[in-house]
Amino acid sequence: MEGEKFFEYAIRNKVRFPYKGSISVEDLWDLSVTDLDQIFKTLNAKLKQLQEESLLDIKTKETKVLDVQIAIIRYIVSVKLEEKEARKKEAAKKEQKQKIMSIIAAKKDEVLKNNSIEDLQKMLDELNE
Repeated sequence: MEGEKFFEYAIRNKVRFPYKGSISVEDLWDLSVTDLDQIFKTLNAKLKQLQEESLLDIKTKETKVLDVQIAIIRYIVSVKLEEKEARKKEAAKKEQKQKIMSIIAAKKDEVLKNNSIEDLQKMLDELNE
C-alpha cells in the first residue's frame, strides 16, 4: 500500500490512534515527535503480539489497521523531522546573513571614519541641502 492509500484507508475506515484515549489522523500532526514515537511503540508492540499468536502469516483486519497506523506514524515523523531540519538550516542561514550585514556596516563605518574632516563636512553639508 502506498503513502496516499494509507491515509485514504485510515480516513475511510475512521482509524483512531491510541493517545490519551483515541485520536484521529489529523490530530497526529499536532503531536510532538516524542509523542508520535510513543504511539509507534505501542502499535508496534501490539502488531508483534498479534504476529506471535499465529502460526500462519494471515493478514487480519486488525493487522492491516496496525500496518496502516504504523505507516502513517512513520510518515508524519519523517515529515516533522525534515521540517525541523529545514527550520534549523534557515535559522543558520539567517544568522550568517546578519553576521555578514554587520561586518559590511562596520566596514562602511571604518571607511567613513578614515575620511578627512573636510570630506566629512562636505558630506554633512550635502545632507543638509
